[in-house]
Amino acid sequence: MSIKVENILKQYGSQKAVDLISFEVGKGQIVGFLGPNGAGKSTTMKMITGYLRPDQGSIEVCGIKVEGEALATKQKIGYLPELNPLYTEMYVREYLEMMAGLHGLKKPKDRIEAVIRMTGLLPESHKEIGQLSKGYKQRVGLAAALLHDPEVLILDEPTTGLDPNQIIEIREVIRELGKTKTILFSTHILQEVEALCERVIVISKGRIAADARLEDLLSPALPEDPNVVSLQPQVRRLEDIFRELTGN
Repeated sequence: MSIKVENILKQYGSQKAVDLISFEVGKGQIVGFLGPNGAGKSTTMKMITGYLRPDQGSIEVCGIKVEGEALATKQKIGYLPELNPLYTEMYVREYLEMMAGLHGLKKPKDRIEAVIRMTGLLPESHKEIGQLSKGYKQRVGLAAALLHDPEVLILDEPTTGLDPNQIIEIREVIRELGKTKTILFSTHILQEVEALCERVIVISKGRIAADARLEDLLSPALPEDPNVVSLQPQVRRLEDIFRELTGN
């Protein structure tokens, strides 16, 4: 199992940001991690990546316990946080060279060129990061997350700031990566989930409200009255299900 989360709790004062949740994600799965703002998505992702320590419970990445072996697990993970931290005064390749050095890559130039092309950065790769649009800055963060060819990708709002064409391009990158990697990603764009995911985890108020195959969530709703025969069952929309599960 690539990601194993067992009864993790994260509390700030009296507020339980993450309230004893558990789930597993296997290799080759692309799982959408959904929830309203403040539901605990980013906090959970930060605990999986080792940037936050849970107050209770355990997390394993590729069979390695995050607590006590955070460095080993980080070598298995590519992480794109919601607020993409970049050195804006550096050039794109310069920044990726620095990140490659931190990962200790043996052939950094070849890998840097590969991720630049993979993420569609080539037209802007000669510029300073500060000169890039928000969408291209997001691509730089994704390229950095992919540099060391991690087994697990944790992507927190990966298409933030991208225009519709760029979203489609990055969607294809994520779909291709999902053939060999485990991907857990959060998004508020529900069309992204419908396009990419076979499985969805919905979190609300720090607790898991649903963990199911997307196909099962979207299956036609049955009539409330068992005596009513519907010739055209109502197809459920992910937006409606999300609102129902999160209490909005």
